[in-house]
Amino acid sequence: MKTNIRNITLSLITASALMAPLAFADVSAVSSGVTQALEESKVNLSFRAREEYVDQDGIDDAANALTVKSRLTIKTGSYSNFSLGLEVDNVSALVDNYNSTQNGETDYPVVVDPTGTDVNQGYLQYKNNNFTGVVGRQRILHNNQRFVGGVGWRQNEQTYDGVRLQYNANALSVDYSYVHNINNIKAQNVTGDFHLANLGYKINKEHKVSAFTYLLDYNAEANAQLSTSTYGALYNGKFGAVFVNASIASQSDAGDNATSFTASYINAEVGSKFGKVTVLGGYEVLGSDNGVAFSTPLATLHKFQGFADKFLGTPAEGVQDIYVTVKGAISGVNLSATYHDLSSDVGSKDWGSEIDLVAAYKVNKNYSVLAKFASYSADEHATDTSKLWLQVAAKF
Repeated sequence: MKTNIRNITLSLITASALMAPLAFADVSAVSSGVTQALEESKVNLSFRAREEYVDQDGIDDAANALTVKSRLTIKTGSYSNFSLGLEVDNVSALVDNYNSTQNGETDYPVVVDPTGTDVNQGYLQYKNNNFTGVVGRQRILHNNQRFVGGVGWRQNEQTYDGVRLQYNANALSVDYSYVHNINNIKAQNVTGDFHLANLGYKINKEHKVSAFTYLLDYNAEANAQLSTSTYGALYNGKFGAVFVNASIASQSDAGDNATSFTASYINAEVGSKFGKVTVLGGYEVLGSDNGVAFSTPLATLHKFQGFADKFLGTPAEGVQDIYVTVKGAISGVNLSATYHDLSSDVGSKDWGSEIDLVAAYKVNKNYSVLAKFASYSADEHATDTSKLWLQVAAKF
């Protein structure tokens, strides 16, 4: 027995001695790989200073917001297909005569740019060939951001806490996310169970179709009316010089939503380029049923129904938006003008109209400037509102 024990002991000591260099080699390889990934990290800084002026009927004082967003972005290199990302934003107000929805300055019109510092993104990513998986706080943008977006126009961007899985191969793309928390533009955390799925297929280089499903179940009772199930499809195509975008969707109540309804969504756009000028005409409908309108609470809403943001929440009667956009460039300055005619989906109400103007100029790869103006003329919704933005951005 002693001999056996001695032999076993000697065998273990010998095996350990033989394995030690291998184990050290493995640790050394891991350390070297991690070091290389860190050395390959990319660090970027960006700054965006913006003056926003709002003159709104019914509020005596005009809003004047001069804010600066400072952003630090760090992305490591890859080790064994894994990488890390971190993005920290700070929003400061040099002039704070505005209602940020958080500062209590209710005598002024709303400018949703609350001040503060937060983690905009913080994630672990795995990427291998056609597959990408991300866990943590991240940016999620689907299609034209009509249903899921980041609201990048606002100084505090909307990002999502959860898991995102993407597969892209040739013509097929699959994108699914489970989100448990939304870090919204008001610097609030909105919790729930949110399933965001998008399936895309490129028929050829000029035609693409997508199908999407958005299942939103909010935890807070105050948001219960936004708990919905949405199913839809999107088409983007070109026919020579003419391009076409079309989308349809159906939405119904879900979760703790107290009202039973089924509302529809329709969007159709046709445009063409004439020399250096592009002309686009569109028709969008957010329908209404049983007193509840189609909603898109995760969208980049500023892109739709006018820059004055008078329709961030869809009126109960729904919205029909007929719009025309003309855009082009002169001496490197990108110009666009859009007219919106807005009315209800039910009840034949005239909501109003809006004119939006934009001029943007990229000085070089680091600097850009922008001027933007919106004028909303109210009829049976909200009040007359004019907004002016002057912006300077820098990135390094």
